[in-house]
Amino acid sequence: MNPATPLELWGGIECTINRVRDVYFDQMKRCGHRDRERDLEMIHALGLRKLRYGLHWERYCEAGTLEVFAKPLAEMQRLGMEPITGLVHHGSGPRDTSLVDPLFAEKLACYALDLARRYPWLTIYTPVNEPQTTARFSGLYGHWYPHHRSFRSYARALINQMKASVLSMRAIRTVRPDAQFVHTEDGGKTWSTPELADLCEEREHRRWLGTDLLCGMVDQRHPLYGFLRRNGLSEAEILWFANNPCPPDIVGLNYYITSDRFLDHRTELYPRFLRGGDNGKEALVDIEAVRLRRDGIAGAQSILTEAWERYRIPVAITEAHLGGTVRERERWLVEIWNGALAAQADGVECRAVTAWALLGSYDWCSLVTRNEGNYEAGAFDVSGGAPVATDLASVVGRLAAGQAVSLEDTLPGWWTGPGRHTFEPVDENDDDRLGPWEDDDRRCA
Repeated sequence: MNPATPLELWGGIECTINRVRDVYFDQMKRCGHRDRERDLEMIHALGLRKLRYGLHWERYCEAGTLEVFAKPLAEMQRLGMEPITGLVHHGSGPRDTSLVDPLFAEKLACYALDLARRYPWLTIYTPVNEPQTTARFSGLYGHWYPHHRSFRSYARALINQMKASVLSMRAIRTVRPDAQFVHTEDGGKTWSTPELADLCEEREHRRWLGTDLLCGMVDQRHPLYGFLRRNGLSEAEILWFANNPCPPDIVGLNYYITSDRFLDHRTELYPRFLRGGDNGKEALVDIEAVRLRRDGIAGAQSILTEAWERYRIPVAITEAHLGGTVRERERWLVEIWNGALAAQADGVECRAVTAWALLGSYDWCSLVTRNEGNYEAGAFDVSGGAPVATDLASVVGRLAAGQAVSLEDTLPGWWTGPGRHTFEPVDENDDDRLGPWEDDDRRCA
């Protein structure tokens, strides 16, 4: 990589459309973006030239026409902004399909082709955002449609989304052979107590599984080949990816303070509501590493380096967002930016950091399973109806302009101090802990 290649700051509008039973939660509608014409101009004024933007399959099917996207796309063309086009963002598609539908991939690819033909100037795509997270929430944990709770449904949902990504990019490239593929996934790392080392290793393999499939790395020797076979996938389905590789042009990592996890086998030390793993029955506690691990979270530099060393494909942080005070949001974005710069300095081909949820987001504290109106602002606060720039917008503008922002200009983040520990600190090599909590009903902050 040319060491002089500048790190870009991208922007993003939270654009989840997830389904809970028969109800769709549409973040772009809830934040009012669809009804405001000046949002894109305000975002452009910050100096952002690339924007993660949802042109959702569900939205198209609801409207019945691709012209529903004409107005915002025309505005982006006028402003000289380049969309990073998302087709499915934590969604399960329109009402006639789901993540476990055998034809999910082919159906999404048909939509991708129609979209590319209608708007052939679009050149950057994310067909499916965070397929690993969506497969877990929809197929393993039962939070989102189709509300399944099994490893078989998880495996099916994941492989359907990965195939959908491959077929969608193949269809798009019949129109735009130069179309770029930005694949996004949760970047969170997992640690554990020594007793759960094997499960932790499996979790780490699962963390990369979707991208491994895209890169044609999954065959009979892959550590999760047996897992996939035991959970209902045929050899032909698994090996299809090795025969049809579609490596991303950029591996995007969405990184949050709570992305990193810690697994602890000592369930008696925790409140009952925290006990249980992926299937709710495992004898463990799965908790945010920031609240427990003595060394805290991995950080952006570390996860970017891991992805680069695994795939040797350019990487990016494709979501950087934090709830809390505006000062905390400033600090988090600057830490992510500095981590990406440090990764670059160590030889990682890191392309960008994405200031996510520029218009804020709704109800992620309940994993978007309930419409309770819990709002987290971004660079703009839309809680009053019209967007109002917060102090974070100034930081975004300075980074977009290539100006350095010192951590000394921001307040220390709670995630770096001892106050972050909800439980007695532990690390992956430590088996000495204090006794169980006296109050078994206490809730994490």
